[in-house]
Amino acid sequence: MPPPPPPAYPVNLSVEYPDRPLDRLSTAFRIFVAIPIMIVLGAVSGTTWSFYSSSGTVHVVAGAGGLLFLGPLLMILFRQKYPRWWFDWNLELQRFTNRVLVYVLLMDDRYPSTDQEQGLRLDYVYPDVPRDLNRFLPLVKWLLVIPHFIVLVFLWIAVFFVVIVAWFAILFTGRYPRGIFDFVEGVVRWGQRVVAYAFTLVTDRYPPFSLRP
Repeated sequence: MPPPPPPAYPVNLSVEYPDRPLDRLSTAFRIFVAIPIMIVLGAVSGTTWSFYSSSGTVHVVAGAGGLLFLGPLLMILFRQKYPRWWFDWNLELQRFTNRVLVYVLLMDDRYPSTDQEQGLRLDYVYPDVPRDLNRFLPLVKWLLVIPHFIVLVFLWIAVFFVVIVAWFAILFTGRYPRGIFDFVEGVVRWGQRVVAYAFTLVTDRYPPFSLRP
């Protein structure tokens, strides 16, 4: 008998392929159209902006919130517990972040919602901490994923260029080339698994070096 397939990775992301004509006007000016929702995202993700005036004065605008990392790390380390509302916050923030990213990457022409899934599906499996998570591993996960960071740098460079090709394709045909779409979706999925492993700390299963679901 063939060996059973490995269990599904506890973090997965998928983007619905837009099998329809896309809005060419919003695609043409996407980087500008996306500015308002990117400001909203920055406001809830803890982003800090610095502005320099002609007089040399520095003005700083800081956003509240952000990804919860240190709190879950300490709870896992000392209490072997991951508070459910912290888990839910990190999951919903990542869903919102990825909806904005998918919009910027031209994969959907619907303006990103702050609370509806739209065409993006991102799921985490809530961990049973004493059984599923090693209490000391979060201290070194950021170090263990350095090989992923190196690979992802080159993958995101490739994404930059293929999205430019997709931009021209949408302007002329109204369609996002399926091969490019699948590649970009795979890179986003890969990055999300690394984030979930090293920063949201929801799994101890090392992320696969794969673009596939």
